[in-house]
Amino acid sequence: MSRKRNLPQCNPPKKHALSRSSRAELQFPVSRVDRYLREGRYAQRLSSQAPVFLAGVLEYLTANILELAASEARSSRKMRIAPEHVQRAASHNETLSSLFQASSVSPGAEEGAEEPLPEAGR
Repeated sequence: MSRKRNLPQCNPPKKHALSRSSRAELQFPVSRVDRYLREGRYAQRLSSQAPVFLAGVLEYLTANILELAASEARSSRKMRIAPEHVQRAASHNETLSSLFQASSVSPGAEEGAEEPLPEAGR
């Protein structure tokens, strides 16, 4: 009289945990944006979709700025994107120029202007 019962398994196989960034197909870290929003105390309550949306907006803006800066670097025959390329790309775009209006971009290190570090004394 050993018949099998249709009982639920005690330990069903666990599914692989996915991060919120991978679920939303984003490169920007949703968990870090969530932590910054909570630590910043911008609101008493925060929905679960707010950090996902903000991470998506930040990723979109970053991709847009990098795309324009890369085309500026290509037009000046450079292989690297320098801060001046970001500045020029932002100034040529109306929406980005209004966004960058109150900010300043660091000029970066100039070639040949670097001084050697002093050697550590014993």
